[in-house]
Amino acid sequence: MRAASRPGPWKRGPVLAALALLLGLLLLLHAKIPNRGIGNAGSLVETFLPWFGLFIPVLLAGALWRRSASAVVALLLPVVVWLNLFGGLLGDKSHPGSDLTVAEQNVNADNPDPARTARDLAASGADVLALVELTPQATGTYEKELAKAYPYHTLQGTVGLWSKLPLSDTQPIDIVDYGPLAAAKPADAKMASNRALRTTVSTSHGPLTVYVAHLGSVRVTPRTGYWTASRDRSARTLDKAIAADPSKRVVLLGDLNGTTGDRAFAALTSHLRSTQDAAGSGFGFTWPARFPLARIDQILVKGVSPDSSWLLPATGSDHLPVAAGINW
Repeated sequence: MRAASRPGPWKRGPVLAALALLLGLLLLLHAKIPNRGIGNAGSLVETFLPWFGLFIPVLLAGALWRRSASAVVALLLPVVVWLNLFGGLLGDKSHPGSDLTVAEQNVNADNPDPARTARDLAASGADVLALVELTPQATGTYEKELAKAYPYHTLQGTVGLWSKLPLSDTQPIDIVDYGPLAAAKPADAKMASNRALRTTVSTSHGPLTVYVAHLGSVRVTPRTGYWTASRDRSARTLDKAIAADPSKRVVLLGDLNGTTGDRAFAALTSHLRSTQDAAGSGFGFTWPARFPLARIDQILVKGVSPDSSWLLPATGSDHLPVAAGINW
């Protein structure tokens, strides 16, 4: 009698089934989560969206333990949506034949051993190397350690580019100062805190325009929630500069302080594509280096073909370096 009175498999685990459906809807409708009024919740969810897939095996284990057929069927929704969003990143899409290798790293202003970081990055063999979060105290060390491998380099505030090929037409890109008072700020004061540059690399296939950028920081606080105002402003400014650039071939290297899935970068990714998405293997998470949770260091391209994209070994910074092979 007790066995006959138990609910059938389709009636067991209604809470688990409801949670599975809610997870599927969150993955499916993440773009509908508003950013205003609740601390940029939409951008925060999109930053860590791949990790929501970890709830799937947890819910599956609960469904099997409860022997709930309804919960198992409900889990099909988040599984299908997650695979549609991220399944394409799981395979290796790289192929040989690159004409040029580019790399980037946020070297960390508090890096205890910049000399080691410079030597490790030089050993990567990259033809073009972008560094961000440079400090006046460490810049000389990077210049000294990288001089042999990279005869050409440019520094603009806290960002720099080292190259095995000649550079020309270098200029800073002001993504920091805004508003009517920005024009009154002295040029030397602006340069000290400059966070982006544009330059041209002379290659055997013609000129390649390279941007190096370190967008504004983000913060999570009880009062503001996920605060991204500085980053979002600098992202819009950078996008305007690249969109107005007449160059046919463009590479953006930098710490964007956000993932390409974040709606804040919709304009940038509408005309630039991620080398990791196009030719990488896996998610390529870069931060924090000890246990990477998100890919906030990016290589985005236009007018060239990504052949491969990968992470370089840790160098002592709190960010992992990224690299990509491209061709014409």
